[in-house]
Amino acid sequence: MRIELQGREIELDEHDPIDISIPLYFNGPQPSAYGVEPASSRSCEYGDLVGDTRRGGSCNFEQITVIPHCNGTHTECVGHITNERISVRDCLQDVFIPAVVISVSPTNFSLSGAEQKQDFVITAEALASALEAATSIMPDKGLIIRTLPNEVSKLTRRYGGGTLPPYFDTDAMEYIVEGGFKHLLVDLPSIDRLYDEGKLVNHRLFWNVEPDSFELNSSTRYNSTITELIYVPDAIKDGEYLLNLQIAPFASDASPSRPVIFKVK
Repeated sequence: MRIELQGREIELDEHDPIDISIPLYFNGPQPSAYGVEPASSRSCEYGDLVGDTRRGGSCNFEQITVIPHCNGTHTECVGHITNERISVRDCLQDVFIPAVVISVSPTNFSLSGAEQKQDFVITAEALASALEAATSIMPDKGLIIRTLPNEVSKLTRRYGGGTLPPYFDTDAMEYIVEGGFKHLLVDLPSIDRLYDEGKLVNHRLFWNVEPDSFELNSSTRYNSTITELIYVPDAIKDGEYLLNLQIAPFASDASPSRPVIFKVK
């Protein structure tokens, strides 16, 4: 398939999609954050209706319990931090998104006290170096970040307590916004420090919401999204891709999602 993006023609194989979401196995091993209950499912029973063919039902139908922000790959909008209830379904308007995949190594950040060895941050310098190496020449709107080491345990890791996962420092988030990236995808449970006293500084920087505010303003990046808990396999090289960011049609600030990328020629 050949398409034109701002005057540049690109070619991609529509039959070779790369799914960078984490499969969510209900009642099985799965990633989660903040110590919440795992996502689960159970067959339904209503009178004579049994939603399990193994138990005599005519078909399978289940009740699913999931917390999108904590159970697996999800995409969220500015409604995550506002009093106004805003739907990610309304905010995500882009269908095919020029994007670049980069790999970064978080840097140890020394804190005082017992937490000194626990914090690793992604810096603006690391992002700039990785973007330069990726040699992106498309008008990229999406930034897909793979953190190193890229351990397969990310597929089932439970984040919370103990050693904290990496997060972005504020200079890095400002660098992303100034770079014009509308859609940020990361293999972390949060772009902020997992426990930051509820400040969510980086979320507010990304969406351009005032510190400690729960209100939109005239400069808020309403149509920008953050996708967390993705997984980019090692076989996927850094560089340019076309992103199709698929979400469930939830009228909610977040939705389980399936980001699919296509290698650009």
